[in-house]
Amino acid sequence: MDSSLASPLDAAAALPGETFSRVALTPQAQALLLRLRPIHGALMFHQSGGCCDGSSPMCFPKGEFLTSDADVLLGVFDLAGEELEFWMSREQFEYWKHTHLTVDVVSGRGSGFSVEAPEGKRFLIRSRLLD
Repeated sequence: MDSSLASPLDAAAALPGETFSRVALTPQAQALLLRLRPIHGALMFHQSGGCCDGSSPMCFPKGEFLTSDADVLLGVFDLAGEELEFWMSREQFEYWKHTHLTVDVVSGRGSGFSVEAPEGKRFLIRSRLLD
């Protein structure tokens, strides 16, 4: 793994009035995103509610998943000089608003809609209460 990816990457705060990061990427997530970007172009995440894979963070080519007032922008990453937004459904945010989220990667297939699925990997969320 690239030594510049040795630590988690925090997103810049995106909610009005906040100065802290609500979401981070593990080094493994960063590395996978950097492999996916030349294939799919600029990327984005959306975390919805639901069960099974519907509760996993989904990675899409930027703009392919249309966000609206029903979504909250939790953070914006600067991943090797390119912005990567992390969105969550407003309804789901009500349940998760007291947590810090970390996007990680594990082996196995997740949903067929997320761009990492053909890689034999899937993104998942690890969470902790905000300090």
